[in-house]
This record gives sequence, structure tokens and C-alpha cells, in this order.
Amino acid sequence: MDLGNIPPHRPVLIAGPTASGKSALAAQIVREGGGVIVNADALQVYANWRILTARPSEAEEAALPHALYGHVARDQDYSVGHWLRDVAPLLDGPRPVIVGGTGLYFTALTEGLAEIPATPPDIRAEGDAMELGALIAELDAASAARIDLANRARVQRAWEVLRATGRGIAEWQADTAPPLLPLREAEPLVLRPDPDWLGRRIDLRFDQMLAEGALDEARRELPHWQPTRPASRAIGAPELIAHLQGAMTLPEASAAAKLASRQYAKRQRTWFRNRMKAWRPVALP
Repeated sequence: MDLGNIPPHRPVLIAGPTASGKSALAAQIVREGGGVIVNADALQVYANWRILTARPSEAEEAALPHALYGHVARDQDYSVGHWLRDVAPLLDGPRPVIVGGTGLYFTALTEGLAEIPATPPDIRAEGDAMELGALIAELDAASAARIDLANRARVQRAWEVLRATGRGIAEWQADTAPPLLPLREAEPLVLRPDPDWLGRRIDLRFDQMLAEGALDEARRELPHWQPTRPASRAIGAPELIAHLQGAMTLPEASAAAKLASRQYAKRQRTWFRNRMKAWRPVALP
């Protein structure tokens, strides 16, 4: 990609689906134009996963400045609000190149985030025990119309907000504070890969993850495994844990993880297409 038209001191935002090569692009921009690579992926923040979340390697982190990777413990709550508080001081330092696949992080950064009170633990536990359909059935219409109803984490979050505050998440979002980084002040890039090309990359990458020790990473996690934790949503983690628990063979776990990753990439592409119309598209391959 020609990077010559990106001003050297302008913040860069790089959104893209999993396995699309966005981390490599961020590294190229920082290597050639300076700055710090800032994580905007909700799973790469967790310390217990490096291989399965495709976090930069130790060598890559040592070669270029990186921030907000692997700094959160597996059992720690970490929301988009936490991420915004962490990223805010980085906006005043060296030019940030913010890269990731979590669309909500980018929209909160560039459009603002409603200050919703924290969910009480008993309500969180109640939501954890409910089926997805039951959660959806109790949502207010405005919130249900705005979120991905196939994404349990998003649905449960909306249900928790309504249950805890009596106001739908859509109503809270209508009272949004000004954004930390308005889109007009950044260079926003969204990667738009060919789906077939991306599917092949996803499959190859998971094979590479296994070759690099993803199963050992899951084995280290096994004594601490709690499937309802946000950290446990790492793509491939439930499948490899199921294999280690004897519920499926390794080939079955690998196939299931690849399918989950392709489904996740499809949801990401839908989000980016619907919510990032003003971003500069980068076609791939």
C-alpha cells in the first residue's frame, strides 16, 4: 500500500477483520513514519492469550513501540470505557497508529461513549445464566434495533444496562459525550478484503497458531478456565479447551475454531460496512 499520502504527524486508525493484515500495515506505518502502535482489539488486551489472539510477538513488540497489548489479567473486567481511559493519554504523545478489529472501540473513540453505570455483579450473574433468546426478548425495541442480535456479548450488555438502570442502552448512547478523537482529525483506514481470500488466510493462520504452540497456551489456561469471562471469548480458546477436556478431537477443534473465526470476520465486515462509511476503504488483496 502507498503510504506516502498519510501526513507523518496525523493519527492513523486501522480497522479490519481478523487475519486481514492490519497489524502488519500498522507496523509498516510506524516503521516508515514514526509513532506508536496502539491496540484496539478487545481480546488482545488480555495477558493470558498471545498466540490465539494474534498479539504481536515479543520480538515485534521490542522492535517498535506498542501500547495496550496484554496488560489486562484474565479475570479483570475491561470494557470500552476502560479502553478509552487507557488510550486518552496516548493521544498526547507520539503519533498514535491505532489498530484493531473491535469496531465499538473505534466508534467510541471517534463518536463518543455514553457514561453508563457499571453493572452490579448479581445482575451480571443473572444474565450469564440466561439463554440468548431470553435476553433478546427482554430488550427494549430501540436498543434491539441498534445491536448485532447474533453477538451474545453485545446483547447481554444491552440487557444488563436495561436491567440495572431502567434505561435502554440506546437511550444512554443518545446522551453521548464529545469524542476523544473526532474522525476528521485522524486518517481512518478500513481494510476490505475479498471474503474468499480472507477465509483462506484465516484457515492458514489457525494452522500456524497450532504450530507455534496455541494448544500449549490453552493447556496453561485450562486450570483457570471460566467460559463466561470476556477473556474466554478468544477465537479458538473454547474449541481447544474442549479438546483438552476430551470433548472433541484436535482436528474437530481446529475445524470448529476456523469456522468460528470466519463467522466472526463476517460480523466484523458487516459492522465496518454499516458503521464506517466515512472511512477510507483499502481493498485487499
